[in-house]
Amino acid sequence: MALQQQFRAALASLILVFSLSCKEQKQPDLPLSKESITQIKYAKGFNINTFDTYTVVEVKSPWPGSEKTFTYALVPKENLATITLPSDAFDAIIATPVEKMVLTSTTHIAPVEALNELEAIVGFPNSDFISSPKARKLVDADKIKDLGMNEKLNTEMTLVLNPELIVGFSISDDNKAYHVIKTAGIPVVYNGEWVEQTPLGKAEWVKFFAPFFQKEKLGDSIFASIENNYKKATELAKNAKNQPTVLTGGLYKDVWYVAGGESWMAQFLKDANADYLWKDSEETGSIGLSLEAVLEKGKTADFWFNPSAETSYEELGNINPHHKEFDAFVNKNIYSNAIEKGEKGGLIFYETAPQRPDIVLKDLIHILHPELLPEHQLQFIKPLQ
Repeated sequence: MALQQQFRAALASLILVFSLSCKEQKQPDLPLSKESITQIKYAKGFNINTFDTYTVVEVKSPWPGSEKTFTYALVPKENLATITLPSDAFDAIIATPVEKMVLTSTTHIAPVEALNELEAIVGFPNSDFISSPKARKLVDADKIKDLGMNEKLNTEMTLVLNPELIVGFSISDDNKAYHVIKTAGIPVVYNGEWVEQTPLGKAEWVKFFAPFFQKEKLGDSIFASIENNYKKATELAKNAKNQPTVLTGGLYKDVWYVAGGESWMAQFLKDANADYLWKDSEETGSIGLSLEAVLEKGKTADFWFNPSAETSYEELGNINPHHKEFDAFVNKNIYSNAIEKGEKGGLIFYETAPQRPDIVLKDLIHILHPELLPEHQLQFIKPLQ
Protein backbone atom coordinates (compact mmCIF):
# COMPACT_ATOMS: atom_id res chain seq x y z
CA MET A 1 0.00 0.00 0.00
CA ALA A 2 1.06 3.57 -0.54
CA LEU A 3 1.87 5.76 2.47
CA GLN A 4 -1.57 7.33 2.26
CA GLN A 5 -3.17 3.90 2.10
CA GLN A 6 -1.17 2.75 5.11
CA PHE A 7 -2.42 5.68 7.17
CA ARG A 8 -5.97 5.17 5.82
CA ALA A 9 -5.95 1.48 6.67
CA ALA A 10 -4.54 2.21 10.11
CA LEU A 11 -7.10 4.96 10.68
CA ALA A 12 -9.92 2.74 9.44
CA SER A 13 -8.87 -0.02 11.81
CA LEU A 14 -9.00 2.52 14.66
CA ILE A 15 -12.18 4.40 13.72
CA LEU A 16 -14.45 1.51 12.78
CA VAL A 17 -16.22 -0.43 15.48
CA PHE A 18 -15.79 -3.99 14.54
CA SER A 19 -18.97 -6.03 14.76
CA LEU A 20 -17.84 -9.33 13.35
CA SER A 21 -20.53 -11.60 12.00
CA CYS A 22 -20.01 -15.33 12.01
CA LYS A 23 -22.22 -17.13 9.52
CA GLU A 24 -22.91 -20.82 9.26
CA GLN A 25 -19.93 -22.46 7.62
CA LYS A 26 -20.28 -24.24 4.30
CA GLN A 27 -19.75 -27.98 4.42
CA PRO A 28 -19.25 -29.89 1.19
CA ASP A 29 -21.22 -33.12 0.89
CA LEU A 30 -18.14 -35.36 0.86
CA PRO A 31 -16.71 -38.09 3.07
CA LEU A 32 -14.45 -36.03 5.31
CA SER A 33 -12.44 -38.67 7.14
CA LYS A 34 -9.48 -37.98 9.39
CA GLU A 35 -10.27 -34.33 9.84
CA SER A 36 -7.58 -32.26 11.55
CA ILE A 37 -8.43 -28.78 12.83
CA THR A 38 -5.55 -26.34 13.06
CA GLN A 39 -5.54 -24.76 16.50
CA ILE A 40 -6.23 -21.04 16.17
CA LYS A 41 -5.81 -19.57 19.64
CA TYR A 42 -6.10 -15.80 19.23
CA ALA A 43 -7.25 -14.86 15.73
CA LYS A 44 -11.00 -14.51 15.31
CA GLY A 45 -11.16 -14.14 11.55
CA PHE A 46 -10.21 -17.53 10.11
CA ASN A 47 -10.25 -21.30 10.58
CA ILE A 48 -8.29 -24.11 8.95
CA ASN A 49 -9.55 -27.68 8.61
CA THR A 50 -7.32 -30.32 7.02
CA PHE A 51 -8.72 -33.52 5.52
CA ASP A 52 -7.11 -36.53 3.86
CA THR A 53 -6.65 -34.97 0.45
CA TYR A 54 -7.28 -31.23 0.82
CA THR A 55 -7.44 -28.32 3.26
CA VAL A 56 -10.26 -25.84 3.85
CA VAL A 57 -9.46 -22.26 4.84
CA GLU A 58 -12.43 -20.22 6.08
CA VAL A 59 -12.18 -16.44 6.36
CA LYS A 60 -14.94 -15.15 8.61
CA SER A 61 -13.97 -11.48 8.91
CA PRO A 62 -12.26 -10.11 5.79
CA TRP A 63 -13.42 -6.59 6.72
CA PRO A 64 -15.43 -5.00 9.54
CA GLY A 65 -19.09 -5.93 9.42
CA SER A 66 -18.67 -8.65 6.82
CA GLU A 67 -21.75 -10.87 6.67
CA LYS A 68 -20.18 -13.66 4.66
CA THR A 69 -17.72 -16.42 5.41
CA PHE A 70 -15.41 -17.04 2.46
CA THR A 71 -14.39 -20.67 2.05
CA TYR A 72 -11.38 -21.82 0.06
CA ALA A 73 -10.34 -25.40 -0.75
CA LEU A 74 -6.59 -25.98 -1.05
CA VAL A 75 -5.73 -29.13 -2.99
CA PRO A 76 -2.17 -30.46 -3.38
CA LYS A 77 -1.25 -30.46 -7.06
CA GLU A 78 -0.53 -34.18 -6.97
CA ASN A 79 -4.14 -34.80 -5.87
CA LEU A 80 -5.85 -32.72 -8.55
CA ALA A 81 -6.30 -35.65 -10.92
CA THR A 82 -7.84 -37.90 -8.29
CA ILE A 83 -10.18 -35.62 -6.35
CA THR A 84 -13.33 -33.79 -7.41
CA LEU A 85 -14.76 -31.08 -5.18
CA PRO A 86 -18.13 -29.38 -5.68
CA SER A 87 -17.28 -25.87 -6.88
CA ASP A 88 -20.48 -24.44 -5.40
CA ALA A 89 -19.26 -25.39 -1.91
CA PHE A 90 -16.23 -23.10 -2.10
CA ASP A 91 -15.44 -19.56 -3.13
CA ALA A 92 -12.29 -20.89 -4.80
CA ILE A 93 -10.38 -24.12 -5.30
CA ILE A 94 -6.61 -23.57 -5.31
CA ALA A 95 -3.79 -25.94 -6.17
CA THR A 96 -0.86 -26.00 -3.76
CA PRO A 97 1.93 -25.24 -3.29
CA VAL A 98 1.30 -21.84 -4.83
CA GLU A 99 4.20 -20.59 -6.95
CA LYS A 100 2.80 -17.29 -8.28
CA MET A 101 0.69 -14.92 -6.20
CA VAL A 102 -0.23 -11.26 -6.03
CA LEU A 103 -0.36 -9.56 -2.63
CA THR A 104 -2.24 -6.32 -2.02
CA SER A 105 -1.19 -5.10 1.43
CA THR A 106 2.23 -4.49 2.92
CA THR A 107 1.11 -6.45 5.99
CA HIS A 108 1.08 -9.56 3.76
CA ILE A 109 4.80 -9.24 3.07
CA ALA A 110 6.14 -10.13 6.53
CA PRO A 111 4.37 -13.50 6.98
CA VAL A 112 5.24 -14.59 3.44
CA GLU A 113 8.85 -13.61 4.07
CA ALA A 114 8.84 -15.51 7.38
CA LEU A 115 7.74 -18.59 5.41
CA ASN A 116 10.66 -18.06 2.97
CA GLU A 117 8.29 -17.59 0.02
CA LEU A 118 8.97 -14.04 -1.16
CA GLU A 119 9.88 -15.33 -4.63
CA ALA A 120 6.29 -16.50 -5.06
CA ILE A 121 5.15 -12.85 -5.15
CA VAL A 122 4.86 -11.69 -8.77
CA GLY A 123 2.84 -8.51 -8.36
CA PHE A 124 1.94 -5.82 -5.84
CA PRO A 125 0.06 -2.49 -5.98
CA ASN A 126 2.26 0.52 -5.18
CA SER A 127 5.35 -1.65 -4.88
CA ASP A 128 7.49 1.41 -4.06
CA PHE A 129 6.13 1.22 -0.55
CA ILE A 130 7.34 -2.29 0.19
CA SER A 131 9.99 -1.83 2.88
CA SER A 132 11.44 -5.33 3.36
CA PRO A 133 15.03 -5.26 2.01
CA LYS A 134 14.69 -8.78 0.61
CA ALA A 135 11.40 -7.95 -1.11
CA ARG A 136 12.81 -4.66 -2.42
CA LYS A 137 15.55 -6.60 -4.23
CA LEU A 138 12.84 -8.54 -6.04
CA VAL A 139 11.03 -5.32 -6.91
CA ASP A 140 14.24 -3.73 -8.20
CA ALA A 141 14.96 -6.86 -10.25
CA ASP A 142 11.47 -6.52 -11.80
CA LYS A 143 10.44 -9.88 -10.35
CA ILE A 144 7.63 -8.19 -8.42
CA LYS A 145 5.64 -6.06 -10.87
CA ASP A 146 3.96 -2.83 -9.83
CA LEU A 147 0.21 -3.11 -10.36
CA GLY A 148 -0.98 0.42 -9.74
CA MET A 149 -3.30 1.17 -6.82
CA ASN A 150 -5.17 -1.41 -4.76
CA GLU A 151 -8.57 0.26 -5.34
CA LYS A 152 -7.80 0.47 -9.07
CA LEU A 153 -5.62 -2.57 -9.55
CA ASN A 154 -4.23 -2.78 -13.08
CA THR A 155 -6.34 -5.75 -14.11
CA GLU A 156 -4.76 -6.06 -17.57
CA MET A 157 -1.26 -6.41 -16.16
CA THR A 158 -2.52 -8.73 -13.43
CA LEU A 159 -4.08 -11.04 -16.01
CA VAL A 160 -0.83 -11.05 -18.02
CA LEU A 161 1.05 -12.19 -14.89
CA ASN A 162 -1.48 -15.03 -14.56
CA PRO A 163 -1.03 -15.59 -10.82
CA GLU A 164 -2.51 -18.63 -9.15
CA LEU A 165 -4.30 -16.37 -6.68
CA ILE A 166 -4.54 -12.84 -5.35
CA VAL A 167 -4.51 -12.25 -1.60
CA GLY A 168 -6.98 -9.41 -1.34
CA PHE A 169 -7.13 -6.52 1.10
CA SER A 170 -10.47 -4.73 1.00
CA ILE A 171 -12.87 -2.73 3.15
CA SER A 172 -15.91 -4.21 1.38
CA ASP A 173 -16.99 -6.67 -1.32
CA ASP A 174 -17.25 -3.82 -3.83
CA ASN A 175 -13.80 -3.89 -5.43
CA LYS A 176 -14.44 -3.80 -9.18
CA ALA A 177 -10.92 -4.90 -10.04
CA TYR A 178 -11.31 -8.03 -7.93
CA HIS A 179 -14.59 -8.86 -9.66
CA VAL A 180 -12.92 -8.60 -13.08
CA ILE A 181 -10.05 -10.81 -11.95
CA LYS A 182 -12.37 -13.44 -10.47
CA THR A 183 -14.43 -13.45 -13.66
CA ALA A 184 -11.21 -14.21 -15.56
CA GLY A 185 -10.74 -17.33 -13.41
CA ILE A 186 -8.08 -16.08 -10.98
CA PRO A 187 -9.11 -16.69 -7.35
CA VAL A 188 -9.18 -13.76 -4.94
CA VAL A 189 -8.57 -14.91 -1.36
CA TYR A 190 -9.46 -12.29 1.22
CA ASN A 191 -7.15 -11.68 4.16
CA GLY A 192 -8.63 -10.13 7.30
CA GLU A 193 -5.56 -9.80 9.50
CA TRP A 194 -6.11 -6.05 9.76
CA VAL A 195 -9.50 -6.58 11.41
CA GLU A 196 -8.02 -8.43 14.39
CA GLN A 197 -7.93 -6.47 17.63
CA THR A 198 -5.21 -8.28 19.59
CA PRO A 199 -1.46 -8.38 18.98
CA LEU A 200 -1.25 -12.16 18.93
CA GLY A 201 -4.46 -12.37 16.90
CA LYS A 202 -2.85 -10.39 14.07
CA ALA A 203 0.39 -12.36 14.25
CA GLU A 204 -1.43 -15.70 14.08
CA TRP A 205 -2.37 -14.99 10.45
CA VAL A 206 0.99 -16.46 9.46
CA LYS A 207 -0.93 -19.73 9.84
CA PHE A 208 -3.36 -18.49 7.19
CA PHE A 209 -0.57 -18.16 4.61
CA ALA A 210 1.22 -21.40 5.52
CA PRO A 211 -1.11 -23.96 3.84
CA PHE A 212 -0.92 -22.16 0.49
CA PHE A 213 2.74 -23.23 0.45
CA GLN A 214 2.19 -26.56 2.26
CA LYS A 215 4.20 -25.19 5.19
CA GLU A 216 1.75 -25.64 8.04
CA LYS A 217 4.38 -26.94 10.47
CA LEU A 218 6.65 -24.00 9.77
CA GLY A 219 3.77 -21.57 10.24
CA ASP A 220 2.91 -23.16 13.58
CA SER A 221 6.55 -22.99 14.65
CA ILE A 222 6.94 -19.34 13.67
CA PHE A 223 3.86 -18.33 15.61
CA ALA A 224 4.76 -20.47 18.64
CA SER A 225 8.06 -18.61 18.92
CA ILE A 226 6.36 -15.20 18.66
CA GLU A 227 3.73 -16.22 21.21
CA ASN A 228 6.36 -17.49 23.64
CA ASN A 229 8.40 -14.30 23.36
CA TYR A 230 5.31 -12.14 23.80
CA LYS A 231 4.17 -14.01 26.90
CA LYS A 232 7.62 -13.79 28.48
CA ALA A 233 7.73 -10.05 27.85
CA THR A 234 4.25 -9.65 29.38
CA GLU A 235 5.36 -11.48 32.52
CA LEU A 236 8.50 -9.37 32.70
CA ALA A 237 6.46 -6.17 32.54
CA LYS A 238 4.58 -7.21 35.67
CA ASN A 239 7.80 -6.68 37.63
CA ALA A 240 7.80 -2.94 36.91
CA LYS A 241 7.99 -0.70 39.97
CA ASN A 242 5.58 1.87 38.56
CA GLN A 243 2.78 2.16 36.03
CA PRO A 244 3.27 5.32 33.96
CA THR A 245 0.27 7.09 32.48
CA VAL A 246 -0.06 7.10 28.70
CA LEU A 247 -1.75 9.27 26.06
CA THR A 248 -2.11 8.11 22.42
CA GLY A 249 -2.94 9.48 19.01
CA GLY A 250 -3.13 12.97 17.57
CA LEU A 251 -5.18 15.49 15.67
CA TYR A 252 -6.70 14.74 12.29
CA LYS A 253 -8.78 17.59 10.85
CA ASP A 254 -9.44 19.08 14.30
CA VAL A 255 -10.45 15.74 15.82
CA TRP A 256 -8.06 13.90 18.15
CA TYR A 257 -8.31 10.15 17.78
CA VAL A 258 -7.17 8.18 20.82
CA ALA A 259 -7.02 4.40 20.82
CA GLY A 260 -10.12 2.74 22.29
CA GLY A 261 -9.78 0.69 25.44
CA GLU A 262 -10.31 -2.60 23.57
CA SER A 263 -8.06 -1.74 20.63
CA TRP A 264 -4.82 -3.28 19.40
CA MET A 265 -2.73 -0.46 20.86
CA ALA A 266 -4.54 -0.52 24.19
CA GLN A 267 -3.77 -4.24 24.51
CA PHE A 268 -0.09 -3.56 23.92
CA LEU A 269 -0.10 -0.88 26.63
CA LYS A 270 -1.90 -3.15 29.07
CA ASP A 271 0.61 -5.95 28.50
CA ALA A 272 3.45 -3.44 28.89
CA ASN A 273 2.03 -2.54 32.32
CA ALA A 274 1.11 1.03 31.49
CA ASP A 275 -1.80 3.03 32.84
CA TYR A 276 -3.55 3.95 29.61
CA LEU A 277 -5.86 6.89 30.28
CA TRP A 278 -8.68 5.56 28.07
CA LYS A 279 -8.33 1.93 29.12
CA ASP A 280 -11.89 1.75 30.48
CA SER A 281 -13.57 2.63 27.19
CA GLU A 282 -15.15 -0.25 25.29
CA GLU A 283 -14.26 0.88 21.76
CA THR A 284 -12.24 -1.54 19.66
CA GLY A 285 -11.34 1.22 17.24
CA SER A 286 -10.62 4.82 18.14
CA ILE A 287 -12.41 7.55 20.02
CA GLY A 288 -12.76 10.95 18.37
CA LEU A 289 -12.31 13.76 20.88
CA SER A 290 -11.75 17.50 20.91
CA LEU A 291 -8.32 18.90 21.65
CA GLU A 292 -9.74 20.46 24.81
CA ALA A 293 -11.03 17.11 26.10
CA VAL A 294 -7.70 15.40 25.46
CA LEU A 295 -5.76 18.23 27.03
CA GLU A 296 -7.94 18.11 30.14
CA LYS A 297 -7.40 14.38 30.64
CA GLY A 298 -3.98 13.84 29.12
CA LYS A 299 -2.02 16.99 29.95
CA THR A 300 -0.07 15.30 32.76
CA ALA A 301 0.40 11.93 31.04
CA ASP A 302 3.92 10.59 31.48
CA PHE A 303 4.19 9.34 27.88
CA TRP A 304 2.55 10.13 24.56
CA PHE A 305 2.61 7.56 21.75
CA ASN A 306 2.00 7.94 18.00
CA PRO A 307 1.11 11.62 17.49
CA SER A 308 -0.14 11.22 13.89
CA ALA A 309 2.51 11.59 11.17
CA GLU A 310 4.77 14.14 12.86
CA THR A 311 8.24 12.83 13.64
CA SER A 312 9.88 15.77 15.43
CA TYR A 313 9.03 18.10 18.30
CA GLU A 314 9.43 21.06 15.98
CA GLU A 315 6.83 19.67 13.55
CA LEU A 316 4.46 18.79 16.36
CA GLY A 317 4.78 22.20 17.96
CA ASN A 318 4.34 24.03 14.67
CA ILE A 319 1.25 22.13 13.56
CA ASN A 320 -0.56 23.15 16.75
CA PRO A 321 0.99 25.20 19.57
CA HIS A 322 -1.32 23.55 22.13
CA HIS A 323 0.77 20.39 21.75
CA LYS A 324 3.45 22.16 23.79
CA GLU A 325 1.12 22.23 26.81
CA PHE A 326 1.36 18.48 27.36
CA ASP A 327 3.87 17.33 29.98
CA ALA A 328 5.05 14.58 27.63
CA PHE A 329 6.04 17.30 25.14
CA VAL A 330 7.82 19.38 27.77
CA ASN A 331 9.63 16.32 29.16
CA LYS A 332 10.47 14.92 25.70
CA ASN A 333 8.57 11.68 26.31
CA ILE A 334 6.81 11.37 22.95
CA TYR A 335 7.39 8.26 20.82
CA SER A 336 6.20 7.49 17.29
CA ASN A 337 5.70 4.47 15.04
CA ALA A 338 6.09 6.70 11.95
CA ILE A 339 9.81 7.40 12.22
CA GLU A 340 11.23 4.23 10.69
CA LYS A 341 10.58 4.19 6.94
CA GLY A 342 11.63 1.90 4.13
CA GLU A 343 13.79 2.84 1.17
CA LYS A 344 10.86 4.36 -0.73
CA GLY A 345 9.00 5.87 2.20
CA GLY A 346 6.80 2.99 3.37
CA LEU A 347 6.17 2.82 7.11
CA ILE A 348 7.97 -0.20 8.51
CA PHE A 349 5.62 -0.38 11.49
CA TYR A 350 2.54 -1.01 9.35
CA GLU A 351 4.34 -3.62 7.25
CA THR A 352 6.10 -5.64 9.92
CA ALA A 353 4.74 -4.89 13.40
CA PRO A 354 1.53 -6.97 13.00
CA GLN A 355 3.74 -10.01 12.39
CA ARG A 356 6.13 -9.21 15.26
CA PRO A 357 4.07 -8.04 18.25
CA ASP A 358 6.70 -9.48 20.57
CA ILE A 359 9.18 -6.85 19.37
CA VAL A 360 6.58 -4.06 19.62
CA LEU A 361 5.88 -5.07 23.21
CA LYS A 362 9.59 -5.08 24.05
CA ASP A 363 9.90 -1.61 22.53
CA LEU A 364 7.13 -0.37 24.82
CA ILE A 365 8.58 -2.06 27.90
CA HIS A 366 12.01 -0.58 27.20
CA ILE A 367 10.45 2.88 26.90
CA LEU A 368 8.10 2.63 29.87
CA HIS A 369 10.28 0.52 32.15
CA PRO A 370 13.88 0.84 30.91
CA GLU A 371 15.24 -1.00 33.92
CA LEU A 372 13.53 -4.21 32.77
CA LEU A 373 15.00 -4.36 29.25
CA PRO A 374 18.06 -2.11 29.35
CA GLU A 375 19.81 -3.78 26.40
CA HIS A 376 16.83 -3.81 24.03
CA GLN A 377 17.25 -1.77 20.85
CA LEU A 378 14.09 0.01 19.72
CA GLN A 379 12.89 -1.22 16.34
CA PHE A 380 9.35 0.01 15.67
CA ILE A 381 8.57 2.77 18.18
CA LYS A 382 11.19 5.48 18.55
CA PRO A 383 11.52 8.87 20.23
CA LEU A 384 10.45 11.98 18.40
CA GLN A 385 13.43 13.77 16.93
